[in-house]
Amino acid sequence: MKKRPQLTGRAAILAVVVCAIAMSLAYPIREYVAQRRQIAQLERQQAQALQALADLAERSKQLDDPAYIRQQARVRLHYCGTGEKCYVVRDPERPAGSRPKAEGTPRAKAPWYQTLWESIEAADRGDGRRVEAGRTPAP
Repeated sequence: MKKRPQLTGRAAILAVVVCAIAMSLAYPIREYVAQRRQIAQLERQQAQALQALADLAERSKQLDDPAYIRQQARVRLHYCGTGEKCYVVRDPERPAGSRPKAEGTPRAKAPWYQTLWESIEAADRGDGRRVEAGRTPAP
């Protein structure tokens, strides 16, 4: 009896064809996966942009409210309305030039007008040094 070879010509051709098909499909499949990943990333970015847009729309509605504007003027600018009596309470224990420290920070943030005034004073002296918020430059 004649022994048949384990690998025939037809089997070799079939193996080459299967390898060629696998090789020809590898690149398109890799590109498909990469594009799906990019689409997912762009969808996340779009969701973040839509959330930011919704937040800005809410902020815009808030800024259109006159009561909110008055409240912010009182808090940020120390605004006092017409006919109101406003008081500034000073701590007698503290020296006149010092300010209280905020929780967890080395210094409390100075009001905008104080920073502005200190920068005008520094410019008037002509020393050319930058004034940090809440600090008076040494002469």
